[in-house]
Amino acid sequence: MIELEGLTKRFGSKVAVDHLSFTVRPGVVTGFLGPNGAGKSTTMRMMLDLDNPTSGTVRIDGRHYRDLQEPLKYIGALLDAKAMHGGRSAYNNLLCLAQANRIPSSRVAEVLDTVGLTAVAKKKTKGFSLGMGQRLGIASALLGDPEILMFDEPVNGLDPEGIHWIRNLMKQLAAEGRTIFVSSHLMSEMALTADHLIVIGQGRLLADTSMADFIHQNSRSYVRLRSPQQERLRDVLHQSGLTPVEAGNGTLEIDGATTEQVGELAAEHHIVLHELSSQRASLEEAFMQMTASAVEYHAHSAPGHGPQWAPRDKGA
Repeated sequence: MIELEGLTKRFGSKVAVDHLSFTVRPGVVTGFLGPNGAGKSTTMRMMLDLDNPTSGTVRIDGRHYRDLQEPLKYIGALLDAKAMHGGRSAYNNLLCLAQANRIPSSRVAEVLDTVGLTAVAKKKTKGFSLGMGQRLGIASALLGDPEILMFDEPVNGLDPEGIHWIRNLMKQLAAEGRTIFVSSHLMSEMALTADHLIVIGQGRLLADTSMADFIHQNSRSYVRLRSPQQERLRDVLHQSGLTPVEAGNGTLEIDGATTEQVGELAAEHHIVLHELSSQRASLEEAFMQMTASAVEYHAHSAPGHGPQWAPRDKGA
């Protein structure tokens, strides 16, 4: 378990992390989301004592990371896949980590096999592709067989097979009762992977909730329908206290109703429906809604010009 209490980090006059408090619990994949500049990387670095907080504390199973005698046996982390010695082979990079943490050398071959790098174990890592480097970074995180794992952008550079693999790996590790904390900008992937979400903006906590509740609370759900008898359908809906809205292409949208309710109403009045579906926002739409006021930079387009980037008004 990871516990943050009042965690704050200032760089001069800039507050990167602002009194963050949350708990990352075992048994689920917890996603860590926020716009660029929200303080995610700084927070993860403070969890591992790579940056010192201005105030507040982080505890890993009740202790500070710096007090762990063999840290890789408690927490494995992938923050920067490039943080490997390019002149060493994949095997020797992991072997050095294993020896420094009193991990049996036999474990090196095991994790190389787990991440699919056995065939290139003796190759120097300076020749690795981005995806291979990611796999090696994941192997280093798994090396000590820890109960807690942290991943920052773990699918970066991976092909579709690799993305599917890491997604299933994280779910499997969580199912074993481990604590999994993962940051990613790929909303579609996070929606398939995470059970719980921690969302921050401008260094402050915005949400600490389940995936389902986050989407429900920060997005619109509605019923979409289409009928060749649209005018009659509209009258029937109004008579029942529902307010349909034109959505173009002959479709209507209704808030505050269920597909069952609308379908039964149409059947009762012998109205033919060509479409009846429940629409729910994606994680990306919910995230954009939640963090709209916490984005560091907004893009603006002017007629006849390309995208223009303007910094957000800090006083807004």
